[in-house]
Formats: sequence, C-alpha cells, structure tokens
Amino acid sequence: MMESPETPLLCDLGRVDYERAWRAMQRFTETREAHTRDEIWFLQHPPVFTLGLAGKAEHVLAPGDIPVIRIDRGGQVTYHGPGQLVVYPLLDLKRLKLGVRALVEGIENSVIDTLGEFGIQARAKREAPGVYTADGRKLASLGLRIRRGCSYHGLAFNIAMDLGPFARINPCGYVGLQMTQVKDLGGPADVTMVAERLKPHLLKRLGYNNPPLFQPDGMRHPQT
Repeated sequence: MMESPETPLLCDLGRVDYERAWRAMQRFTETREAHTRDEIWFLQHPPVFTLGLAGKAEHVLAPGDIPVIRIDRGGQVTYHGPGQLVVYPLLDLKRLKLGVRALVEGIENSVIDTLGEFGIQARAKREAPGVYTADGRKLASLGLRIRRGCSYHGLAFNIAMDLGPFARINPCGYVGLQMTQVKDLGGPADVTMVAERLKPHLLKRLGYNNPPLFQPDGMRHPQT
C-alpha cells in the first residue's frame, strides 16, 4: 500500500492585503527546501483586481478606486474582496508526484464536493478552469503558478461578497461571464464555515489521508 504524503499545514490567516500575501507566497516558494512541509493558506483579501501573466489590459473595463495589480499567476483578470474564500496551496508537486492538471482537477472537485453538501449542483470545464453552476455562472476561479516544481496562488471561491466589481471587468477574460456565489444559491454566508467544510474534501482530492495539522497563530504567514 502506498504511503500517504505528509499532510500540509493548514493556516487560517483572516483578511490579508493582497500584495503582502503574494510576496509571502513567493518567499515561501523561493526559500523552501526538499523537506519543507507543504502549507495551504485560507484567507480573504480587501478589494483588488489581479491581472495574470497573459492578462490583457482591455479586460479591465472600469476599475475605479479598486487597485489593479499585475501578478505572476496564469490566467486573465479577476476580482478579490471580502466574503470570498481564497485558498493558496503551497505544495511541492514533484514530491507529491502530482501534475498540474491533477492539481487543478483536485481543487475543482473539492469545491464541487463542498457545494454538494449544501445542495448546490456544480461542474468544472476543462477548457475554462473553475467551478460553474449548471447554467454557466461561475462560482470559483483558479489561477496557479508553478515555480521550482512547487505551486502557489490558487482558488478564489465566492461565498457572500459584493459581486458588483465583477461588472467592471471581463472576468477571466470572458465578455459577459456571469458570476454568482454560495449565498445566492441557497448555501451558507459564513466564509469560515465553508472553509472548514472545504478542507477535508481538498485534502482527500489531493491525495492526503493523514490527519491535518493546523497553525494556531493566524498571522504566522504572511510575514512582512
């Protein structure tokens, strides 16, 4: 029987400035060593638009007073704000023997599993990463970066947020893409509760079977 990989440290960070979290992910990835324990960060961000490496400025329609940050993940433009659960898996994919497609599918399926607990049917699209309702509205977006065989950036899962800023962009580069959220589909509005329901599904989908470890100090990361 294959031994289960060492379970990552689960870190609940609360609300963290986007650039602070981004730089901390970069530092973690650049300085980690062969035996560094993987971590998964759960957090929220103040309002911000982020534009990926292939992002086209024309998809940012009217940002107004919300900052736009060009970053080093894949994908186009998206919005982060309070009420959205952000999950950053900082994983050594080589050690896990996990390919990028398997990582994407694992994250997507963990969200679908969680939504199923709330009676919400959802699906993934291979040609457009993320999680969608049956009628095509988007609930969760994915954008990853792989550096030195390790992942950072990750999942933005809409729970109970102001969806208005999505109208100021073409979400993920798609004109007219409609966004939705768990609360509006009859699910809970508590981001922390959804995070707790997501964690076991995420660990299982990524191949972990050992009990998780939790970081009690929510501000251990990101460090300034």
